[in-house]
Amino acid sequence: MAIPSCTRTPGQFGQHPDEGGGQGRGPGAGFSGFVGEQYGNAIWSNFPVSDVPRPGLRLSSLSAVQRDAAMHLLQVALSRNGYEKVLDIMGADQALSETGTPYCSGTACYTIGIFGEPSATTPWMLEFGGHHLALNITMAGEDGVITPTLTGAQPAVYTSNGKTVRALAQENDKAFGLLNALDEDQRKQAILNYRVGDLVLGPGHDGETIQPEGPKAPAMNERQRAMLLDVISEWAGIINSAYAPSRMAEIKAGLDNTYFAWSGPTTHEPGRNGSAYYRIQRPKGVH
Repeated sequence: MAIPSCTRTPGQFGQHPDEGGGQGRGPGAGFSGFVGEQYGNAIWSNFPVSDVPRPGLRLSSLSAVQRDAAMHLLQVALSRNGYEKVLDIMGADQALSETGTPYCSGTACYTIGIFGEPSATTPWMLEFGGHHLALNITMAGEDGVITPTLTGAQPAVYTSNGKTVRALAQENDKAFGLLNALDEDQRKQAILNYRVGDLVLGPGHDGETIQPEGPKAPAMNERQRAMLLDVISEWAGIINSAYAPSRMAEIKAGLDNTYFAWSGPTTHEPGRNGSAYYRIQRPKGVH
């Protein structure tokens, strides 16, 4: 696989105040019990790592050489845009931690875990994440898939090295662009008559299904369908570009059974992310 030519670093890896105790708030202090899913030794959760510890090694426990190697592994596993997305999210978590949080939220808390023996022929898995990021990358020879996945950002806009960073800007702007490209009847169908304020199919909901809502892709014109695929590519394109084409081919094959739904504000300030929720539901995935 080609190595993306990204040169940014994800910030400082100092010890977070919660790191010594390992458990942060702990069950009962911020939530009740385990919130997530476990697959063998891998754990998938959207809660802070101090609340739901992930297996593996925290970046803050590694030497500088080891951290560089860990980030290089991630860089190779992801596309250039995917790696940039990860760095933006990590930067947002670091900015959040510097405001003072009662849980482990910065880059120091990010954890990397490898399941199975890395191999060019037999399956193995790389898990990497922190407070607002969860990547589960399974490699099997020439095939690779990244699922389940969580990408989020708080704050979505922050300053790093004197520059303004807007995390997840493409997902935001492309989705608002698609909504604005719908005609009046399509918009009425897409905009839900109820508010969605949290994850619908996040960790802890394995195997659940929801009723598809919104217009189907066949009811869209060619430009709208292209915009829909462009939004989906923001997730499908996180993984290394060697694996993305087969994933996009699968997505295009199921496009006739793909839906687009929206909840919340239909506009956002320029240079800011909106506070809306949208869902793209297809035969083999939900974004």
